[in-house]
Amino acid sequence: MSQREEVLAVLGRLGDAWNSGDAEAYGSLFTEDADYVTFFGLRSEGRQAIVDSHRELFEGPLRGSKLSGFGEPRVRFLHDDVAVLVAGGGSSLTGGADPAAEGRASTLTYVLVRGDEGWQITAFQNTRVSKPWEA
Repeated sequence: MSQREEVLAVLGRLGDAWNSGDAEAYGSLFTEDADYVTFFGLRSEGRQAIVDSHRELFEGPLRGSKLSGFGEPRVRFLHDDVAVLVAGGGSSLTGGADPAAEGRASTLTYVLVRGDEGWQITAFQNTRVSKPWEA
């Protein structure tokens, strides 16, 4: 498997964990000291905070939501063990395949590092797609 395929596989596992509502599996894809920034600017620091916040979300307002991607992710390797991935995606509260139809499409930026546990996400930024000039 190429490095690009390995990095994209992390994204696939992230979606699988979200779609099954598994906060532990979701959090396991992040480094212990990861930074996670939501579309509305809330910042979680560290894997445990990511697990805890997603457990609350998966048991509450995002129960049954489905994560999906769109477009071709862009993967750039800054070093053999550091990658930046920018992708389109979002969550559907109705379980549909098109988060944009619900106004929930985002541009997602990930910084991944390869260590003893393989590729993991060390920083994540979710920016909601909008056209402010049309608001």
